[in-house]
Amino acid sequence: MPIEKRSILKVYVLGIITLGIYFLYWLVKTKNELNELGAQIPTAWLIIIPIANWYWLYKYAEGFAKVTKKESAILWFLLFFFVGIVMPAIVQSELNRIAEESSRASPQ
Repeated sequence: MPIEKRSILKVYVLGIITLGIYFLYWLVKTKNELNELGAQIPTAWLIIIPIANWYWLYKYAEGFAKVTKKESAILWFLLFFFVGIVMPAIVQSELNRIAEESSRASPQ
């Protein structure tokens, strides 16, 4: 399954219209995409369990840092935890970049 290129605006609009439910759906979809690229993010069911959701968010940040070859997972976790509203924009823009690079590398 290739990485899906998504509109960042669409992610936010759907997230607001669905009162946050789309954000959960988006997290699960992007978790699966990151795992396919080598991350090891556990089941998304942990998102709905108090305290365990912090662990899950850390593993998500760790997977994001590994796949995108960015800075420390701890820095991403802190950013996602304290300024969570920007998380979809950051993650989706990086996934869109990876999707574009892979589509250029293997034209169909």
